[in-house]
Amino acid sequence: MTATPAVPAGGGRHPAAPSGGDAPDTPADDRLEDLTPEQLAAQWEDEKPPAAGALANAASSLVVVGVGTGALVLSVVMGLGTPAAPQPGLWPFMISCVMVVLGLFQLIIGRHNRDAEKFTRMSLAPLTGLVTLAAMVALMPVIGFELPALVLCVIWMRFLGGETWRSTVLVSAIVVAAFYAIFVLALNTSIPHLF
Repeated sequence: MTATPAVPAGGGRHPAAPSGGDAPDTPADDRLEDLTPEQLAAQWEDEKPPAAGALANAASSLVVVGVGTGALVLSVVMGLGTPAAPQPGLWPFMISCVMVVLGLFQLIIGRHNRDAEKFTRMSLAPLTGLVTLAAMVALMPVIGFELPALVLCVIWMRFLGGETWRSTVLVSAIVVAAFYAIFVLALNTSIPHLF
């Protein structure tokens, strides 16, 4: 008779050790493979952040509407033109309209949505990604793209993605070298570069 891992009724983080006592030798991935879909769903339900609530849903919808409205104004200032002769603001105007409509839709219809998650510490990851990307774009004309792109890859892979230092350094170097080979050597674009 073979022993199967026992899972707590609420799902829990890790299944209990098999009765043979060889849990330390079993990798976590092997233990997860032994779970049924229902057990995995229960485990994910236990681990997810708490629900956001109606106020957080309304606030996030208002942020989308505000950003979309600001983009609408800026796109009109840039000039819309016509579909036959578009000016720089036409496409941003169309995207901004979609943002405002979706934000209003979420504000009115989606306020009863219970799938939205409360902001946690992990919610800062997209903001960190956006800030570091903006810093890279700002630094590129000054010092070229190589160093900012390398730092961006390291931050995204190691600190946002949780990769090991070895894979972070290796992949970041390969990505920057590939971009240099494609955009500087092969295509001879005018992207700012150091070398």
